[in-house]
Amino acid sequence: MNYKKLVIGLSIPIFIGGLSGFFTRNAKEVFESLVKPSFAPPPSLFGPVWTILYLLMGISLYRILKSEDNIKMALVLFAIQLFLNFAWSPIFFVLNMRLLAFIVILILLFFILLTAFSFYNIDKLAGILFIPNILWVSYATILNFSLYYLNK
Repeated sequence: MNYKKLVIGLSIPIFIGGLSGFFTRNAKEVFESLVKPSFAPPPSLFGPVWTILYLLMGISLYRILKSEDNIKMALVLFAIQLFLNFAWSPIFFVLNMRLLAFIVILILLFFILLTAFSFYNIDKLAGILFIPNILWVSYATILNFSLYYLNK
């Protein structure tokens, strides 16, 4: 096990997730103030879910970093999806631009899929570890559109 690559792999998504959380400290209050669809989760669910997703991203990234294959494109895709993931929260919760957030989350979902496929081609488990992220962001995309529609 390469502990340096493990620390790097885990640290990057967890740091970005924490930074996103810092910039959107008001997310719970904003979410609670919105008219929500019946399938909206309780606000208390978001923190644990995203913690797990960032950990899975980190494990997946670690597996790619320790690979002997050409990983440059996979890392570019990972960075793009992580940036979009980071950008979505302030757009939605701070700027209150729900339609733009919906567009961003659609692009994010596309790049998560690209990243998952790219990772899978290098390390099958690294790609499989993205399945919970794909499922959650797919759900979040529908939720984002519903929140936009109900609160415009």
